[in-house]
Amino acid sequence: MNYPHPILAKEGWPFIAIALCLAVATSWLGLGWLSLLCWVALVFVVQFFRDPPRPIPQDADAVLSPADGRIVKVEKVRDPYADRDALLISVFMNVFNVHSNRASVDGQVTLVNYFPGRFVNADLDKASTENERNAVVIASGRHTVTLVQVAGLIARRILCYTKAGDVLTRGQRYGFIRFGSRVDVYLPVTAMVSVAPGDKVRATSTVIARLAP
Repeated sequence: MNYPHPILAKEGWPFIAIALCLAVATSWLGLGWLSLLCWVALVFVVQFFRDPPRPIPQDADAVLSPADGRIVKVEKVRDPYADRDALLISVFMNVFNVHSNRASVDGQVTLVNYFPGRFVNADLDKASTENERNAVVIASGRHTVTLVQVAGLIARRILCYTKAGDVLTRGQRYGFIRFGSRVDVYLPVTAMVSVAPGDKVRATSTVIARLAP
């Protein structure tokens, strides 16, 4: 669980190695445009799997963004994973964002639930309920926070490294999604939201809301 953020995500090492071998091989064989395309592909793969460390705000009531991306939804809904009314904040990640997922709050994981599903565009509202997804419910003091990794049109692999009973700390890396997707954050209705649709956020370093004291 304690991942040291080595700049490049461990999930990407095999892909980077393959892309590098292809780029070197096509260059050695003098394959011209094919070689150039392989080097461009290597650059894309490296940037996709980057996993930089981030400063962690120390405000005890702060809810941190679990992912890099753009806010696509802020609204009151029903949290189907914790069975409660909640505020939903959705973060959409495109292929150029960092795809490492980080814990939004300190707390203990009470439930991890995976749901198979479709792979519609993660920017659409129905992706939250129809797409393949993985929910992590966290008890943070007297509050409950639910983080849901949602697969997208291109994303076909949700990775989650936590289980019920684990204790997470804010900013801790708990999962990864390949390649382009979203993360839904369900908060208590008393939370004070500090982002709006269209805002760009960064995992860990952006405060998206504050829990009521």
